[in-house]
Amino acid sequence: MSQIASTILMVRPASFGFNAETAQNNVFQKNIKASQKEIQQKAVEEFDKFVATLRKKGIEVIVFEDTAKPVKPDALFPNNWFCTLEDGTLAVFPMYAPNRRIEKRNDLLQMLVDKYNVRDVEDWSEYEAESLFLEGTGSMIIDQQYKVIYACISPRTNKSVLEKFAHAHGYKAMLFYSKDENGTDVYHTNVIMHLGETYAVICMESITNETERIAVSQLLISTGHEVIPISLKQVHAFAGNMLQVKNTKGEKFTILSKSAYNSLTKEQKNILQHHTTLLPVDITTIETIGGGSTRCMMAEIFLEKK
Repeated sequence: MSQIASTILMVRPASFGFNAETAQNNVFQKNIKASQKEIQQKAVEEFDKFVATLRKKGIEVIVFEDTAKPVKPDALFPNNWFCTLEDGTLAVFPMYAPNRRIEKRNDLLQMLVDKYNVRDVEDWSEYEAESLFLEGTGSMIIDQQYKVIYACISPRTNKSVLEKFAHAHGYKAMLFYSKDENGTDVYHTNVIMHLGETYAVICMESITNETERIAVSQLLISTGHEVIPISLKQVHAFAGNMLQVKNTKGEKFTILSKSAYNSLTKEQKNILQHHTTLLPVDITTIETIGGGSTRCMMAEIFLEKK
């Protein structure tokens, strides 16, 4: 079992912009004064540089082109609507915002089925009809190695759907509540937590219930992770939204945004660098307007190639 993937899939945006439907519970999104054309142009520039940085390090990236119609402002965050598991599962998830449900693309799923050994395609989308949501690896931090799913309950992460998903795959669900400085539920677990192979970056101060905080901490430690706490201020700089991947030689890299990297203390960087090589990328426009960072832009492919 490998916790980190050597192939990631990214969707190149065709109409990136501020999404008012998701802004209802994503406090990280900011609507800035710029034309749609300027925003889209900047997003594509950042996206292409991001991909080039990864490929230069020998990390395999599949780039899928977004379609211009229908307009999908968040298409470059594919990790919310599908994920892959090492057992050959390709899962599709129920999404909170109606305009994000149209991001689900059969041609993308078909490409994965054609290229990889997919044992089962599961579609959990029927829960959208009941207004119950589970947004992929935004909602769930999956420990593939120890079969644990960490998740903070929120309007986008329904407890019962999560427990059903965990049970279906033999995972233990470690559920908790995570709040920002205003007491608002954190919308996605992956903004306050990142799990590497041998370390965990987590905003412990956002877990206000002491019992839950201790339980999460103990489980991380007992599964061999060095816990690196970050502050809520660092969460706002997307320091919780990282992803560890490996290249074709098996070298490990942790991808994070420039703003996340700049928010880390010298000590935090040193600890991280014992475990991994930090690879910062500049995605300021995407991060500011989209309210998601590097982790959200990468869907890991854990499937075996045909």
